[in-house]
Amino acid sequence: MQTAHELFLHELTDMLDAERKLVDALGEQAENASNPQLQKALTAHQAQTEKQVQRLEQVFESLEEQPEETECKGIKGLIEEYQSFAEEDPAEDILDVFSIGAAMKVEAYEINAYEGLIRLAREMGHNKAVKLLQQNLKEEQATWKKMEGFSKKIKPEQMGMEEEEGEEEPSRSRGRSGRAA
Repeated sequence: MQTAHELFLHELTDMLDAERKLVDALGEQAENASNPQLQKALTAHQAQTEKQVQRLEQVFESLEEQPEETECKGIKGLIEEYQSFAEEDPAEDILDVFSIGAAMKVEAYEINAYEGLIRLAREMGHNKAVKLLQQNLKEEQATWKKMEGFSKKIKPEQMGMEEEEGEEEPSRSRGRSGRAA
């Protein structure tokens, strides 16, 4: 890889693979969600991601290029992290909370990737690519905000930090000498 154009195509191919993988992953997350609003949001984002795939394909067409076969290792790792956690059989509410955090991680990854692609596309004068990529970026930013909203609403039922009633810390029941009062 020697040119900015080659780097742009590499990163574009990486995002195309990422978005294709996310179409399937979002379907899995939606099926696993117990909160109906979260399930609906994940399903809507899955449909949105399918459109993002189409836009990325349009970018390749506008450049008269074909995407190479590649694997986006970053998104693959984030998807595997979710799948591994889901296999641990967490409580439904805990899985929902984890799913929201996982979605926010993915959105942050995508936002950074699209910002980088847009910078390169601008520098090379690929105006049509810039417009298509900006549309994907705006959707990713909106989804991140939506997930942030869910993170404030959907909380675990059990915090697991409850202390037993009546227990005091030893330091509170001792006098100045350190002996029990």
